[in-house]
Formats: sequence, C-alpha cells, structure tokens
Amino acid sequence: MSTAEPVLSIEHVSRVHGSGATAVLALDGVTLQVRVGELVAVMGPSGSGKSTLLALAGGLDKATTGAVRVEGVELGALPPRPLAALRRRRIGYVFQDFNLITGLTATENVALPRELDGIPTRQARADALAALAEVGLSDVADRFPDELSGGQQQRTAIARALIGERRLVLADEPTGALDSITGESVLEVLRGRCDAGAAGVLVTHEPRHAAWADRIVFLRDGKVVDETGDRPAAEALLGRAAP
Repeated sequence: MSTAEPVLSIEHVSRVHGSGATAVLALDGVTLQVRVGELVAVMGPSGSGKSTLLALAGGLDKATTGAVRVEGVELGALPPRPLAALRRRRIGYVFQDFNLITGLTATENVALPRELDGIPTRQARADALAALAEVGLSDVADRFPDELSGGQQQRTAIARALIGERRLVLADEPTGALDSITGESVLEVLRGRCDAGAAGVLVTHEPRHAAWADRIVFLRDGKVVDETGDRPAAEALLGRAAP
C-alpha cells in the first residue's frame, strides 16, 4: 500500500443530528483513509451511518467533531464558495436517485459541472462526450433523461461524476435501480477509474458488489466494527473471487 498522503482522510469524525433529547448520533468517532488507486466499500445495516459518512466525505454535510480532508484540505474549514469549487473540481458524487436535470440532454447534464467551473462550452461538451463514451453511452448523448432507461440514467450520472480530474469518486448504492448485468458494468467503470489513479468509496449492501473493492469497512450504529485489510481478504470474507 502506498504511503502517500491519502486522497480522503476522515479523522475521529462524529455527526449528531438534532439536539437535546431528540439528538441522534449518526456517526461515532469514525476514522478512515482512502488512497490513490483504492476503492473502499462501506457496508452495514440500514441506519448504520453509511450515507452520512458519504455525505461528509463529499462536503454535503459537516462533521460535529473531527475532521474530513480531501487531498489535505479540511472541508469543514472552507467557506461555501471555495467548498463548492473543490467539490466541482475534485469530487465526483454518484447519487442513488441519479439527480439528473430533466431539461438537459445527457451531454448537457454531464458537461454542467465543467461549465459552472468556467470551462468554455465547446471544451466542456467534448469532455462530456468522452465521459459518456467511457460508460458506453455515446449513442444516447443527445437524449433527455426521460428518454433513457434507468441503467442509462445511472451511467449518465456516473459520467457526470467522472468528468474532469476528479480525484475522489463517491457512490451511494449506484446499482440499486439496475439489473445485475448493468450493475456489474457500472462497478467495472468505478473500478477502472480507481485503477487509473482516483480514490473511491462505494456504499453498498450487496456483497458481490463489495467484492470489487480493495477493502471493506463495516459500520454498525455509527461505528466501524470491522474492516478487511486488503482485496484478497475481502474476497475471502465474501466468498467471491476477484471480478
């Protein structure tokens, strides 16, 4: 394993929702590091804190205590505008419900983060077409979301998460709405991007999907209760050979 600075560093992080008698401890002292080339799967029962962990890693929420850093930058210390810029440039987030803009084509949806970051439209669209080709959607680039199947919408969302120089890719149950064959192709894309030098975190409840990861972290009641040390250990634990 590389000793280089981790792309994602979560250090003794807790997240409390609400206050007083109604307070809910969603995460409790979690520490996790993800380095270049790694895909880490996060598993656990409903309510264990998986989505909260991903939201903190992506700068969509702030820790109550502890620190979340992406390439050494502490997300909780950034004002809103610099945080938004960092998320556009360095973090790709694949949402479970796609979050595509219905009035934009697949190409326009994928290009949007680049255009918001000041990239000229022609270049942003070229980058979007390359990202769509990476997920096998060149032939539907001009279609709107309601003209795409569920699998095509999810792959469009993944292309949007991969466009540009995204150093950290976060995926929240990205195969939940997909058939098994399409789901495997989505995971192959995520695995390939990590192999090419990104860092990735995959939230999943499917052992066969977690087997694509280098490590698996298990959450329960907001705490890390177990973790595999490497990919062969993960595969042995899940009873599956490497894909």
